[in-house]
Amino acid sequence: MILQFLLALAIVIAGAKLGGLVSNRLGQPAVLGELLVGLILGPTVLDLLHLPIFGDSHLPETIHLLAELGVVFLMFIAGLEIELDEMAAAGRVAVLAGVLGVAVPLVLGAATALPFGYAPVQSLFIGIILTATSVSISAQTLMELGVLRSREGVALLGAAVIDDVVVILILSLFVALAGEGGGLTDVVWVVVKMAVYLGAAAVLGAWLIPAFTRWADRQPVSEGLLAGAVVAMLAFAWSAEALGGVALITGAFIAGVLFARTPWRDRIEAGMHAIAYAFFVPIFFVGIGLQANARLIGGDYLVFATLIVAVAIISKLIGSGLGARLASFDYEAALRVGTGMISRGEVGLIVATVGLDNGFINNEVFAIAVVMVLATTLVTPLLLRRVFAGHPVVSGTPQAARETG
Repeated sequence: MILQFLLALAIVIAGAKLGGLVSNRLGQPAVLGELLVGLILGPTVLDLLHLPIFGDSHLPETIHLLAELGVVFLMFIAGLEIELDEMAAAGRVAVLAGVLGVAVPLVLGAATALPFGYAPVQSLFIGIILTATSVSISAQTLMELGVLRSREGVALLGAAVIDDVVVILILSLFVALAGEGGGLTDVVWVVVKMAVYLGAAAVLGAWLIPAFTRWADRQPVSEGLLAGAVVAMLAFAWSAEALGGVALITGAFIAGVLFARTPWRDRIEAGMHAIAYAFFVPIFFVGIGLQANARLIGGDYLVFATLIVAVAIISKLIGSGLGARLASFDYEAALRVGTGMISRGEVGLIVATVGLDNGFINNEVFAIAVVMVLATTLVTPLLLRRVFAGHPVVSGTPQAARETG
């Protein structure tokens, strides 16, 4: 087993990095290449893990568990990169663009799925998949255009943070309620349990994390600070689902936000980036393709996939653009904000993976979600260059330009 496992890991990680390299050389984000490599290695083309050389029946499950760890690391890093002060400074436009950028895709996505025979719960989850945003692609494009420090650029980054937080909370609430079922009493209990956990995690964590981190950093062991952060991240992820009924990625995200408020943030972030992006995160992105089978998208599924991609694009334009417009942005500025929110990415893939693991969506819908992420990733830079044509260059890059989604 170990030889098959080692070979599979070598192929997956090398493939992810080569795919990311080629994607960057073509002016696209690395995640696009990693996803495409996953599709090639998965059942869409090669079906790597079911080739004769990989006869161990436990190998796919082992790779999947490592990919799940990749999700935890990814959400912890996303929390580390949250700038609460900058999110507050972005103000009304960030809140409105972020919240409406979640609400409109959620409603339109669910409404699109219902006529295709999906149950209300499934349709609602399909809508949730469409809510996530990844502005790393938009931020890179705006930096190339020299407009990241523009009013629209700063608003876009703030809205993306709001978007991520709202999506994670909605996902946690959905998983808890849909999994529990039951009557009104059960629903109230789930909500109360989630609220108590989130409050306790925020309050106790804000008090314990700095003390724990200071202690871990002083211990005469190798990488004590980083090991302490990993332990805390895993504990928060476990407790979120086991004690609070909240999705485990929410716990990892909360841990990241708490560590971001400590003086050791930069050291922890550097170490976590090295661990995550050298090993766990590439396995997660390629693992998406290893689970997705694009061959399943045919007939009615092809029509549905086309509509989902169209709704994914239009709903962000309408939702986030309307939010920016209500916050006093003019039409052109609001259109730019909406366009920058179109791209889905890591969070969208995480939501889809949670849905597949919990039985809210089937393999066909999961494959459609992957295609939607790929399509929105490709179209966003092209649309941004068009809507920002003629916009004056704004020198400098704000601290908020860090990857937030």
